[in-house]
Amino acid sequence: MKVAAVLAFIIGGMAIFSGGQVVLLGKEQNYYVISWLPYYNFTMGVITFFVTAVLLWKNSPYARAAALATFAAHATVMLILQTAYRDVVAGESIKAMTLRLSVWTVILILVYWPQKREAAASS
Repeated sequence: MKVAAVLAFIIGGMAIFSGGQVVLLGKEQNYYVISWLPYYNFTMGVITFFVTAVLLWKNSPYARAAALATFAAHATVMLILQTAYRDVVAGESIKAMTLRLSVWTVILILVYWPQKREAAASS
């Protein structure tokens, strides 16, 4: 769980930084940015860094659900980007969301794999 928490802290911090550049500092990007996407990135970064990663670190009973909910939120946004915004979404946005989904897939494996091993060992 600690490795999963560290990964969540890192990916959350990256989202705070990248989303915060646009949301808080008003930094212009060299590519078209869908207006709501930096707010989503920043908000999910804050939630990830200050809630989900902490729950993972403390091995809270809510950690697995929070990790799954975070992955589901990113997957939903990726689906929206690939369908409703397919013609306007920047490649950089797709790459960033792919990275997030990849890291969260690893986190989910780290979080759920030990539980399956324990269940198999007890049967």
